[in-house]
Amino acid sequence: MVNWQDRENPLAGGAEIHLHEIFERLAARGHEVTMLCGGWPGCPPRATLGGIEVHRTGIRQTFALKAWGYYRRHLARRPFDVLVEDINKMPLYTPLWGARHVVACVPHLFGGTAFQELSAPLAAAVWLSERPIPVVYRRTPFQAISESTAEDLAARGLARNQVTVIYPGASCGYYTPDATQRSATPVFAYLGRLKKYKGVDLVIRAFAKVADSRAILEIAGEGDFRPALEQLVASLDLKARVRFLGFVSEADKLALLRRSWATAFASPKEGWGLTNIEASACGTPVVASNSPGIRESVRDGETGFLVPHGDVEARAAAMQRLCASPDLVARL
Repeated sequence: MVNWQDRENPLAGGAEIHLHEIFERLAARGHEVTMLCGGWPGCPPRATLGGIEVHRTGIRQTFALKAWGYYRRHLARRPFDVLVEDINKMPLYTPLWGARHVVACVPHLFGGTAFQELSAPLAAAVWLSERPIPVVYRRTPFQAISESTAEDLAARGLARNQVTVIYPGASCGYYTPDATQRSATPVFAYLGRLKKYKGVDLVIRAFAKVADSRAILEIAGEGDFRPALEQLVASLDLKARVRFLGFVSEADKLALLRRSWATAFASPKEGWGLTNIEASACGTPVVASNSPGIRESVRDGETGFLVPHGDVEARAAAMQRLCASPDLVARL
C-alpha cells in the first residue's frame, strides 16, 4: 500500500484513518500488509501499526520524489499480490512501477480547489499532476469513496465501469446517541483540520449572524489556518462564544458530538464526510455545504441541512432554525 502518510503522522487526517481501518483489519485476518509512506522530521523510518509493516521515506514535501526509488531498492523484489495506491494528495503513477497488479483508491482529486489552499505554483503542480491520470491509470481498477469522486474520475476520461464506489463507514457501536449528554443550550461544533479550504471561516461568519446569544461554537482541530480564524473571531466580537479546543481525543470527540445541537461542514469539495456520518450516528444533525462528496453523507431534512456552499446567510438561517426548535434537533 502506498500513501503519503500513516496515521501516526502529525498531519494525518481522514484519509489515513480510512486506510488504516481497512488494512489493519486485513492484517488481523492474516494478510501480510506493507505500507510505504512519507515521514516527518525526527520520525522512525520503520514502524508496525496494527499489524501493518510501515516504511517511511522523505517528508510531506519530498515523498513524491523519493517513493519510487525506495520501492525499487527495498520492496520491488518482494512477492506482493497487489499494490494499492491511495491517491489523496498527488498521484504517484504506480502503474509505471512494475508491480503485477495495481489498484487505485481515491478519496477525491483536488482539481481547481488546490488554488484555494496552496500558493499558485504549488496549486498548479497539483493540478498538472492529475492530468495524466486517464492515460497512466487506463488499465487500473479504481475504488472511489463516493459517487462524486467516481463522476469526477469519469469526467477526466476514465471509463465509468473502471470505478467502483465503496462508501466509508463509521463505528456505530462506538458512535451512539445519548440524549442525556446534549447541552441544555445551543452548541454548534466543527471537527476537522483548520485549513483554509475547509471553510471554517464561513462557519464562523454564519454563527455571528445567529441571534440566540446563548449559542456557542466549539472548534476541534488544529492547522495552519487557526491564527487567521482566531483573528476573525476577535474581529467579529465572538471571543466569548467561540471556543478553540485544539486537538481532541476520541473520547472528547464523542462527548462533543453528543452535546452538540449540530455540527458544521463547509468545504467546497470532499471525497466524503466521515464526521457527518459519525455525528448522525450520535443523533446529531449536520449543517453542511451542498458540495461534491459532502452532499452524499447528509440526507437533507432528515439527518441535517444542506446549504449552498459559500452562502453564509443560508447557513446562518439553518443554524438559527435549530436554535429555535429543540424538537427539530431531537428529530434530526
